[in-house]
Amino acid sequence: MNAHRADGRVTVAGEPAPRGRRRRGAGRRPWALVTAVALVFVFLYAPILWLALVSFNDSRTVSRFTGFSTHWYAELVADERVRSALGLTLRLALSSAAVCTVVGTLAAFGLRRVFRGRGLWTVVLSLPLVVPEVVMGVSLLAFCVKLAGIPLGFGALLAAHVAFSLSFVVVVVRSRLAGMDVRLEEAAADLGAGPLTAFRTVTLPLVAPAVVAGAAFAFLLSFDDLVISSYLTGVGSTTLPVFIYGQASKRGVSPEIVALSTLMVAVSAALLLVGVAVVSWRARRAGRRADLALPG
Repeated sequence: MNAHRADGRVTVAGEPAPRGRRRRGAGRRPWALVTAVALVFVFLYAPILWLALVSFNDSRTVSRFTGFSTHWYAELVADERVRSALGLTLRLALSSAAVCTVVGTLAAFGLRRVFRGRGLWTVVLSLPLVVPEVVMGVSLLAFCVKLAGIPLGFGALLAAHVAFSLSFVVVVVRSRLAGMDVRLEEAAADLGAGPLTAFRTVTLPLVAPAVVAGAAFAFLLSFDDLVISSYLTGVGSTTLPVFIYGQASKRGVSPEIVALSTLMVAVSAALLLVGVAVVSWRARRAGRRADLALPG
């Protein structure tokens, strides 16, 4: 069967176009795009790489590298204030992630069903995603201290971190539930599984990656928060980001602060790599199971 081209020529359907007639520029490398991407990566990661390099600097200056030394990391480990702030931050992040994971997952399952006012609840749960952190910090300070009577410290920090991290868990888990086939749960019910058994054997394994991702998201948000935590920090309850900001504003960027910042970046990167590795392992495992299930 013949097909007429726009220039009036006749070609045979199904035959590939001649190589000499390909669209102009199809085989050229997009050097401009590659250069732009490289500049963006340099802009984003060059300060972090320089920060990691000068954390091993022999002198106190951060403008030039004079020699390799781990002296500042040794001082960092010996600093009681850093250990106290780190311990508080880890307890706060773990507690906030646990509460947000449980409540956020239940909220996502509740919003999965159709009921009157679901759209309003969805908007209310999404508001912390767009509210500025300064406004969130002032409002949580007024609510916790003036209305709820929660003193400044760990309790107020935990309530605030749950308030601004919960929405992220709901969004992540709900996006996974939206793409899940409801017929799988119906098939489990048809085979005699009760609601709890179907949830444990079918629904939970399918949403587990989203739940883990939401928990990691909540942990990192709580661990790295500065603006909201600065409003609710009390005596003896200084988080690590607030401690770093306070030291940098008083003494400038010291080598100890640079070393501490490098460790925080390294821990965040390690968690990200672990998450990517787990997701890749699960994908390969699912692919092998699918290959074994194929007939022949």
